[in-house]
Amino acid sequence: MKFLEYTPLDRINDFLSRLNLGERTIKGCLEAYSCKHTGTDKKLSLSLENEMLDYLGKSSDTDSPSRADVLLSRSSRKTLIYLVLTLYHMYPDYDFSAMKAHQFFTEESWDSFKQIFDTYMFEASKEWVETNGGSSLLDSLYKALDEVVKLADCEIYSYNPDSDADPFLERGAIWSFNFFFYHRKLKRVVSFRFCCLSNLVTEEFLMAELPYEEDGEIFDDMDM
Repeated sequence: MKFLEYTPLDRINDFLSRLNLGERTIKGCLEAYSCKHTGTDKKLSLSLENEMLDYLGKSSDTDSPSRADVLLSRSSRKTLIYLVLTLYHMYPDYDFSAMKAHQFFTEESWDSFKQIFDTYMFEASKEWVETNGGSSLLDSLYKALDEVVKLADCEIYSYNPDSDADPFLERGAIWSFNFFFYHRKLKRVVSFRFCCLSNLVTEEFLMAELPYEEDGEIFDDMDM
């Protein structure tokens, strides 16, 4: 996997780097990757493949049929591997299990993504128009994604892990979404994570940490 730089994504990333809306802050980030394996990726891919095959070998009739059926397809296993590898590159210090990730990935459509985006990014979209004018934030996002992964031929997945196993989740998060846009033939994937943070919770956390930092500075200045 190789990180890819695209100017259209950078423009949206700059806008969503930290959009302060008073009591809340909207954050978003787009990252594009080539699915061509590096040396490390090949070893990890083999490990993930073996994990899935081992699960299939141990699965019984009581297991969820849809879950096992998806993994029976080599093409589906390959897609899952690319998605998990993308997670590894985004969060190299986090240990992702293929089987756990499989539970949290859901295939989506552009319409289902659009519905979520329109609902939760309404205020951000208003700020975009006021700041940039012209096309809407969603239209700009569509054009940027289309340039990288050709949305008409793209597979879209949402990733919604449990909160205690979510490396995306930030302190003070009110809501958070993670989407992956994967083009099989181009072997590219774009991740898009966006969330809303409570500024009140963030400020309270910083205030709680401040006294300890000040104490540390006092002791640093003292001769022992």
